[in-house]
Amino acid sequence: MNNLTITTSEDLSPVISEQRVILHDVSWETYERLLADLADQSYIRLAYDRGTLEIMSPTTKHERYNRTIALLVEILAEELGIDVASLGSSTFKRGDLERGFEPDSCFYIKNAERIIDKDELDLTVDPPPDLVIEVDITSGSLPKFPIYGQLGVTEMWRYDGRRLYIYQLVGDSYAESECSAAFSWLTSGVLTDLLEKSKTLKRTALVRSFREMVRQQAPR
Repeated sequence: MNNLTITTSEDLSPVISEQRVILHDVSWETYERLLADLADQSYIRLAYDRGTLEIMSPTTKHERYNRTIALLVEILAEELGIDVASLGSSTFKRGDLERGFEPDSCFYIKNAERIIDKDELDLTVDPPPDLVIEVDITSGSLPKFPIYGQLGVTEMWRYDGRRLYIYQLVGDSYAESECSAAFSWLTSGVLTDLLEKSKTLKRTALVRSFREMVRQQAPR
């Protein structure tokens, strides 16, 4: 690692919901060594973009939202009879592009069968996740859109604590969309409302509410 620079901001204050550090001039080899060293540390996530490295440690609030959104996707799949593969915060990277990421959660939906029996993925031949979930409560993080776009992630859901945004890949960049591509009837507004309910409803009541909504609104 040469000329390592640490960028800090008020986003690193102990009172915030997410702890992030951004490092500059980090080589791909150093990034891969860090991935190996931190392989068993599920509370740390790395994102890398051509020399810039973000190290993020999610907190309870962050993970609560993340697990709730992932739960909603699992319920959707179950109610609609869709086989999905959930790979959580697995590492996805391509050395030829010098980009890599570890999402909060991710799912293979239309490509689930292509990766279901694989223990390791090679994004030069295997597809990227069909859906990535990101919880980004604070600003100032490494922009993930270029990383996801270059690696070909077709859909991303981003929650900022107030609203869930849906983005679709157009070319190698993203455009905001009202509806999901993976679940075409599902809108940003519906997901936002459900996440608002999750702040006050107990888990069993939230699951019941979402199942009822899917059964009433989802096309069969």
